[in-house]
Amino acid sequence: MIVSKQRLLGFLFIVLLGIGLIAPFTFLPVQVKEQVPVVTVEEPKIIPKVVKVIEQPLHDVILPDFASIRDVKEKKKQFFAFIKPAILAENESILTLRSEVERLIAQLTLEQPFTEQEHTFVADLSKQYRVSKKFSLLRQLYELQLKVDVIPPALILVQAANESAWGTSRFARIGLNFFGVWCYKKGCGMVPSGRNVGAKHEVAAYSSVKQGVSRYLKNINTNSAYMVFRTIRGQLREQDQPLSPEILATGLIPYSERGTDYVLELTEMIRHNRRYLALNAD
Repeated sequence: MIVSKQRLLGFLFIVLLGIGLIAPFTFLPVQVKEQVPVVTVEEPKIIPKVVKVIEQPLHDVILPDFASIRDVKEKKKQFFAFIKPAILAENESILTLRSEVERLIAQLTLEQPFTEQEHTFVADLSKQYRVSKKFSLLRQLYELQLKVDVIPPALILVQAANESAWGTSRFARIGLNFFGVWCYKKGCGMVPSGRNVGAKHEVAAYSSVKQGVSRYLKNINTNSAYMVFRTIRGQLREQDQPLSPEILATGLIPYSERGTDYVLELTEMIRHNRRYLALNAD
């Protein structure tokens, strides 16, 4: 088949035209799609909110807010006035028992027989004050005479102030324990925050101020640790001397791990607060 020259030229023109249109795009650089780095966003850590648990009182007594009293003199007055009625009431009860013990000593000395009720009274009181029932009746009564006795209000008041930080301590507010008295039965009181590992003691909790004062007095009057205290008090009685709080404080060395320093602190408190104690005197 013979193709004319004219057709051949036309075909070549079309081919060249197509190449001309395509060529500019053939040599364009290939664009590589930029890889966007993947950023991992960590979820914020959720820190649990610490809710402070307010410890509820273990009693129904409405206490003065001693911590809010900024005037030191006023705080001392109110604190002593708050504690003192319970102290006087407990001392009065003790004096009543003591009077009965002394009457029975005189009765036994005169060789007058005891009634069954009087024997029961001695037995019950001996059990309360940890006097051995193996002692003779007269020995029991003399032991009771040494133990069943009062403590000067001034000494009790400064101890309460010292041990409770003037009524602001946790143990005073939550458990009406103004004297730091311990107990050893689980659940008998409040667990100290700084209690040593393995220790089982708690700080006793009371339902009334009167109960707290009563337990404090019973502790001093029965615990073997305070035998020296009771001996000093007994000697003052024998010599017909007043029960000086400063002198009796020397028998409280075992009350605190600070020992002698604790006693010196108590005597200083008695001296510095004498005017407030006088305001609360009988």
